[in-house]
Amino acid sequence: MIDLLKDLIKIKSDDQEGANQALLFCADWLKEKGETVTIHENNGFKMLTAIKGAGEETLIWNGHVDVVPGHEEQFTPFEELGRLYGRGAADMKAGVAAMMQAFIELNASALEKTVQLHIVTDEEIGGRNTSKWLVDQGYHGDFVICGEPTGLKVGLQSKGILRMDLTFKGKPAHGSRPWEGVNAIESAMKYHMAMSELPFRKESTEYYEQPSVNLPIIKAGDRYNVVPEICHMSYDIRFMPGQDKDEIVRQMAELADTLNVDMEYKASGSTPALTTTQENPYIQMLQKAIKNVTDQEAILFGQHGAADTRYYAEVTGGEGAIEFGPSGDDWHGNAEYVTISSVHEYKEILVAHALFK
Repeated sequence: MIDLLKDLIKIKSDDQEGANQALLFCADWLKEKGETVTIHENNGFKMLTAIKGAGEETLIWNGHVDVVPGHEEQFTPFEELGRLYGRGAADMKAGVAAMMQAFIELNASALEKTVQLHIVTDEEIGGRNTSKWLVDQGYHGDFVICGEPTGLKVGLQSKGILRMDLTFKGKPAHGSRPWEGVNAIESAMKYHMAMSELPFRKESTEYYEQPSVNLPIIKAGDRYNVVPEICHMSYDIRFMPGQDKDEIVRQMAELADTLNVDMEYKASGSTPALTTTQENPYIQMLQKAIKNVTDQEAILFGQHGAADTRYYAEVTGGEGAIEFGPSGDDWHGNAEYVTISSVHEYKEILVAHALFK
């Protein structure tokens, strides 16, 4: 399995061509082990599905072989002190290799549920061409594990996404007489400072201290001697499970009225939060599997970011899709690694979880 992982890391899968090459490598490996594999393609992006077992319940293992760009030497894996270094070692070729090994080890006759293996090629750029496409084609189930690196902790929830594009309107004037105009940048600054006091910013849950609000884009002004008339500002808001995105939009619109600033807005790019709870029976079984394999109690937590889990969860109202994978660090960094022992443990947990009755 670790040799499989090393072979995957060697494939420079940081673009569409490379990711497709890695996908075909996975397909060939599975076929050589006697598995039946279906290769799909959408907008030039390849993906595969493999199905084993039978029954009314469906368990899905999802992994991606695409990686963010790295230095040339990062595609030459090496071991040191129990760690395997390389681009994608943690995010998330280790998860993929373990899922592939677990899949071939599953005895179909012992399964009382169906297990689907999904390997995709565009998670790092949004997942819409592969995981979302698979879900749209009917490839979804009762419980989904995305093998993102979590340190063998269970990311049973994740924040939803709301993108807000705001346009502040002022009044132009000569730069030497700013009092004769209305500075759109200053209106935006006033708004941004007041944003921190909105009610949705002060809420918390069991797994989150607060929602995440990032101001990533601001565009305004092009001349020193003109009071800027327009300021465009965008927010990336990650709202917590239980929060209503429409209420967040309402609060933000109302704030502009309260401050008496001229603002137009567009809410876009919304993705629902993942709301899987500890009471979910698959989570209960997963906790037992983790305990049995590692002799440690499972740690449950909430992810701040989003993964391909969001596409599967849309079918089930936010429930039943989690991030769970091996231990590692510095993914997307120059010293990315995965802990080799955790890859073996992760594989054993996947098998045990699938076989629970």
